[in-house]
Amino acid sequence: MILEMCIDSVESAIASAEGGAQRVEFCANLLEGGTTPSLGAIRETKRRAKIDLSVMVRPRGGDFCHTEEEFAVMEEDVRIFKEEGVDCLVFGLLNPDGTVDQERTRRLIELARPLPVTFHRAFDMTRDPFEALETLIDLGADRILTSGQEPSVFEGTELIRDLIERAAGRISIMPGCGITLKNLHRVVQETGASEIHVAAPAAQPSAMSFRNDAVFMGTALRSEEYMRYVTPADTVRRLAASVKEIS
Repeated sequence: MILEMCIDSVESAIASAEGGAQRVEFCANLLEGGTTPSLGAIRETKRRAKIDLSVMVRPRGGDFCHTEEEFAVMEEDVRIFKEEGVDCLVFGLLNPDGTVDQERTRRLIELARPLPVTFHRAFDMTRDPFEALETLIDLGADRILTSGQEPSVFEGTELIRDLIERAAGRISIMPGCGITLKNLHRVVQETGASEIHVAAPAAQPSAMSFRNDAVFMGTALRSEEYMRYVTPADTVRRLAASVKEIS
């Protein structure tokens, strides 16, 4: 069993390594489902955390139907992160009709090689998961991250199990979204997955003593201004121990 932690800070990457996770997926903006992190964050993670590093390449939140300009940015980010020596690249592109954007996905996979590639939860927005599965196998993707096209893995276990059976080892199907210490064993037992993707951020109060509560840095739909979220090493340690029991 492989435990991948979904994180958005160098601190959380360090905690994931200390807690015993095998891999992290580094993103920015987890409230938007994850976007491309900064090069500085990736460099500092490589310096400080001894752990396999997957990096999200997604220029914005929202849908996965990207413009020509956005795709150009994705190509450049893939080149940059590959040169930086990351261990895996994570992306997903769709056509307006809900199918996998085969041409652009192929181009990014070829650009990423020899690094492995994860097609992220854009998969959950496809019109036909089995059609998308076969497309991604044909394109040479190494892994699919999915909640089973449901709000969380807990509701999507049946489809995830079917995808794993249909894939028959041709591609890894990694459940992610809503996995916790309480349901981890059940998710693995019901899906047969050999990799899991877990986000476990914990709120930490801001260090600010002076606070201007009349102003906030974002839209009306926002997180608490004076709160930050970091993945605790102890939480990762308990997740890793639970995964080891299954293994």
